[in-house]
Amino acid sequence: MGIVVGYLLVALAIGLFAYRVAESGAEDYYLASRSIGTLVLLFTTFATLLSAFTFFGGPNLAYAAGPEWILVMGVMDGVIFAILWYVIGFKQWLVGRRHGYVTLGEMLGDRFGSPGLRALVAGISLLWLFPYVMLQQMGAGEAIAGLTNGAIPYWGGAALITAFMIVYVMLAGMRGVAWTDTIQGLFMLSVVWIAVAWVLAAVGGPEAATGAMVEANPEFASLGGGTYTPQFIISSAVTIAFGVTMFPQINQRFFVADSARVLKRSFALWPVLVLLLFVPAFMLGSWAAGLPIDVPEGANVLPVLLREYTPVWFAALVIAGAMAAMMSSSDSMLLSGSSYFTRDLYRPFITPDASETREAWVARIGVAVFATLAFLASLTRPGTLIEVGDTAFSGFALLAPAVIVALYWDRTTRTGMIVSISIPQIVYLAHVFEPVPLPFVDVRLALPGTYGGWDVALWLMALAAVLVVVVSLATDHVDDENASRFDVTAD
Repeated sequence: MGIVVGYLLVALAIGLFAYRVAESGAEDYYLASRSIGTLVLLFTTFATLLSAFTFFGGPNLAYAAGPEWILVMGVMDGVIFAILWYVIGFKQWLVGRRHGYVTLGEMLGDRFGSPGLRALVAGISLLWLFPYVMLQQMGAGEAIAGLTNGAIPYWGGAALITAFMIVYVMLAGMRGVAWTDTIQGLFMLSVVWIAVAWVLAAVGGPEAATGAMVEANPEFASLGGGTYTPQFIISSAVTIAFGVTMFPQINQRFFVADSARVLKRSFALWPVLVLLLFVPAFMLGSWAAGLPIDVPEGANVLPVLLREYTPVWFAALVIAGAMAAMMSSSDSMLLSGSSYFTRDLYRPFITPDASETREAWVARIGVAVFATLAFLASLTRPGTLIEVGDTAFSGFALLAPAVIVALYWDRTTRTGMIVSISIPQIVYLAHVFEPVPLPFVDVRLALPGTYGGWDVALWLMALAAVLVVVVSLATDHVDDENASRFDVTAD
């Protein structure tokens, strides 16, 4: 536990240094004055994406269902997200550089002359950001409880990471977050490969580990079947990749690059970097299925595996790496969420003439409130890490079709945007929440999660794409719309 606390203190020291060198304005706090270089941009995006969903949820799924999760998250998602980083991210960077946008909602609201659209995008983003912040707190609580064999309870671990997140984000801003993410990303890569080498050395090498896995679970040796149906693989890969592009903490990084060259290098290297982490992490989960370890129900497999086959100090070091993954996601989520609140809700609707310094302090207060509420919700443990994470990914993915069409099609109208964003979200919410009785009607909102084996979110993404095109063709532009806002080209 001392190793984990020590790691948190080192990260906090970096945040304090960033606070001392940062400028006082909101743009520096949110975007580090758009000055991020290739290495830092690549690793801050990498570390921000790698959360409890990846570091604990991924190995857990591989332990239960087999190593094909590497195909979904490592291969397909790595490539799809790299393509989307170019299709969406590069265009956003060009638009943001010209007009000074800080958030996705600000960009869309200005293009379509609609504070309501701006608020709608921000509100939906904050809605789905909440469970993903909660996911990090759940993962931290489970990790620390597992590391200490219950000496520190679940709520204590979740409280520790929450307190750290609040202090760190209030101090550091994007500059400190990006610096820390770079260190955390390198740290995660190092410890997970050392963990693989240590575990394999203890069990007799990769052939022995793979043989034991296949003997215990013969289905792990074949492609497809069980959980990994073609529908599950494609649905998961597509919804997660498109959802990632709309995550506030990822989407906002499309604005921060110092140059076009920085951005292009980053998305070209992305698939390689993803594979370097996902392959060893998910194989550890898969190999664990054939090893004589006892994973309690609801526990994470990675800490159990490491406690069995590596020294206590190294297991703690790897858990610190997992905590790094969760912190990298959490601090960026809270920072981006605060910018969505202040830029898209507070400034337009509450205090339009607020100074940038005041806005930055309102953002810091918002961080504390949001993180505290998410912590309280995490104590209810509403689902597994995979379930909570997948729900958030899909909610964000529904925003992507309208955004892509708006970036490249001048005929897109304000009405088309609002309809194509609102209707799929309403239908998806009806799927997500527990069934409730409707007044005076003896029916319940109990809809299946798949149709024909395909995730409902995939169907709703298709619906969103159709709606934005059809409704835009059927409606006229209004005077406040300005399609020229997105008419930008690379220098």
